[in-house]
Amino acid sequence: MSFAMKSQEALKRLSEIRIVPVLVLDEVESGLKMCEILLECGLPAAEITFRTAAAAEIIRAASKRFPELYLGAGTILNVHDLRRAFDAGAKFAVAPGFNPTVVRAAVENHFAFAPGVCTPSEVEQAYELGCSFLKFFPAEAAGGVKMLKSLIAPYKHLGIRFMPTGGITALNAMEYLSIKEVAAVGGTWLGKAADIAAGNWEIIRETVRQAAALKEGK
Repeated sequence: MSFAMKSQEALKRLSEIRIVPVLVLDEVESGLKMCEILLECGLPAAEITFRTAAAAEIIRAASKRFPELYLGAGTILNVHDLRRAFDAGAKFAVAPGFNPTVVRAAVENHFAFAPGVCTPSEVEQAYELGCSFLKFFPAEAAGGVKMLKSLIAPYKHLGIRFMPTGGITALNAMEYLSIKEVAAVGGTWLGKAADIAAGNWEIIRETVRQAAALKEGK
């Protein structure tokens, strides 16, 4: 399957899930517990960030234990981590910025990958390399919904879709999701590192339940 087809497949799945927890995890045990809660509470996806040494191992373990969970990798800054993520079982990957070397490697290897953008120049460069699925980051700091709408406007006819992350919360998630070109949003509020480290599973469980209800309009 080509890069374009893999990216469209990722877009389809993420468009169904709508809210993607962005997780910074330090150990496999707590990572698996977090994944279990996501499935239990109705958010069957996660972006495991490569900000920790345990990321690839967690993706590998979670992919085996929870095959129904749509797992992605985040903070992919180089080709080495891109390969590690997909070797571990990631179905998609995203980056905070636009690195043409990483994009070209994703295209050549048919990996579903969304580079990060926050300017028109980055949108055009990413699209030129074959990307029609982009991460808008850092969403709130870069101007929020108003900025994203302005960024989308000149490229509406190209069919580009976005996944905003960075400052997304339960209070503003639906404002982003109301934009037709937004496939999904990503947020760290769904599994805060401090709560995971402290084992505050009931707090996390309730937060995930609320997010799942939010996207269903309940």
